[in-house]
Amino acid sequence: MTKKFNWQALALCLYAAQNCHAQSSVTLSGLIDAGVSYVSNEGGSGNLKFDDGIFVPNLLTLSGREDLGGGTQAVFNLTNQFVLGSGSTLPGQGIFGRTAYVGLDDNRLGRLTFGNQYDFMTDALFGGLTDAASFTSGLYQFRNGPFDKLGLPGNPTGAFDWDRLAGERITNSVKYQSTSFHGISVGAMYGFGNVAGSIGTGNASSFGLSYVNGAFGASAAYTLVKDATASGQVSVRNWGVGSHYRLGAVTATALFTTVHNDANGAAVWQAELGGLWEMNSSWSLSSAYSYMKGNSVVDDNHAHQLSAMLQYLLSKRTSVYASAVYQRATQGSTAQINAVFVPSSTPSQAIVRVGMTTRF
Repeated sequence: MTKKFNWQALALCLYAAQNCHAQSSVTLSGLIDAGVSYVSNEGGSGNLKFDDGIFVPNLLTLSGREDLGGGTQAVFNLTNQFVLGSGSTLPGQGIFGRTAYVGLDDNRLGRLTFGNQYDFMTDALFGGLTDAASFTSGLYQFRNGPFDKLGLPGNPTGAFDWDRLAGERITNSVKYQSTSFHGISVGAMYGFGNVAGSIGTGNASSFGLSYVNGAFGASAAYTLVKDATASGQVSVRNWGVGSHYRLGAVTATALFTTVHNDANGAAVWQAELGGLWEMNSSWSLSSAYSYMKGNSVVDDNHAHQLSAMLQYLLSKRTSVYASAVYQRATQGSTAQINAVFVPSSTPSQAIVRVGMTTRF
């Protein structure tokens, strides 16, 4: 029996928050990841620590669908993200803070859902398997760096996951995803600000376009989020394009993403190349390189990041892995790999990790 892992299924099931179900069913599913990481420089000192939710987030999902006839189904999804080390929910999140939506799915007309949902930076680009983070280093591979002056609202570092591919959500949203037509699918969503007398305050919009033809796929996405802050409304814009190509046991990915904070003019772009080699039914080796560059508002800082991961599949559901990430930033700045919430005291930072992940 082969144990070869379906990487695209993981990306779609995890971040697009859609599982493969029988008709008229309710399913409890989840993802769990735990391990030990060593950070070379965290605030000036090395740190050996237990860290979880890295290669995949720790999720518990209750989802379901009801067959309404004529090719139409009612669907819902309630997903909780939790901290495995303590058993608590993530700070600032409610019990279903990851995703919570209900809607209709028609095999001809497409899918219409309402609630707290991923935007198309996640659905089209990450879900389209264009981001190397889907197969190497996970949360550590998503974008951060010496860009705290981006000043993104509600952001733990000012630049954590600045291009939104790690699964950022739009609340109070209505979302439409078309079916595939000759490999092409489109999507659009709108998030209501719910501010009386000002429809445009605190709202959000996102659009996605994807194309798949056999081993090749390409996607593009755009998201605009407006946040009402104490100093006024802050608009943050993201857009990106990416592609993947699978040739036998090797998958190559390319990704370009951007962010622009309209409030202070800060902007960053990044280009990433990634590769996955499934050596046999149990072993895989992956790596990625990304270059990030900011404008003058973020001091023209830039960063190079390299990552690699070796994974062994114990079964179709469970694997163990070893990964490494290294970031080198502009001289005089401080490196900060994503999910390390204390930056390095120098322009370089490295992480090595061993971990285990399972899904059910």
